[in-house]
Amino acid sequence: MIEIIHTADDSRCTFTTHLANEAETERMGAVLAAGLHAGLVIYLVGDLGAGKTTLVRGCIRALGHGGKVKSPTYTLVEPYAVSRLDLYHFDFYRFNSPEEYLDAGLDEYFSDTGVCMVEWPGKAAPFVAKPDVEVRLGATGFGRRCRVSALTEAGQQCVTKMKSELLTPPPRHA
Repeated sequence: MIEIIHTADDSRCTFTTHLANEAETERMGAVLAAGLHAGLVIYLVGDLGAGKTTLVRGCIRALGHGGKVKSPTYTLVEPYAVSRLDLYHFDFYRFNSPEEYLDAGLDEYFSDTGVCMVEWPGKAAPFVAKPDVEVRLGATGFGRRCRVSALTEAGQQCVTKMKSELLTPPPRHA
């Protein structure tokens, strides 16, 4: 079970959780899916192996995609038409310069019609769209620390829904 271990007391909507394993990281992706709506840009920040793609996989599966969810490390973007959304998963790890983002013509994906989930956004700065939500993942002694921050009003709607999902007890089976 994922629990909120800290909530920031500032005007932004921010919380921190501990994810004990891969299953909890995927579950956190499902929690994120509950708050998604068209137009959101979500930055996924963390070192190699921090769980960014695992979190995206949980999100995409929660939205109803039954197929394989692969890292876009070599393709730069993997599009998914899921549930009620067009979702685009980006990975800019292999960029040698931010201008590669412009050369690839990726800015056309960042409109109000889809959700963009971006790994390694700093490698495309300052050209990539600013985030509504930032999910920061980092290894701890056992598992991962996950910090979720809303950076815009649209992001606050998403993160508020995520917190509601985490605070609602799971249904009991008879």
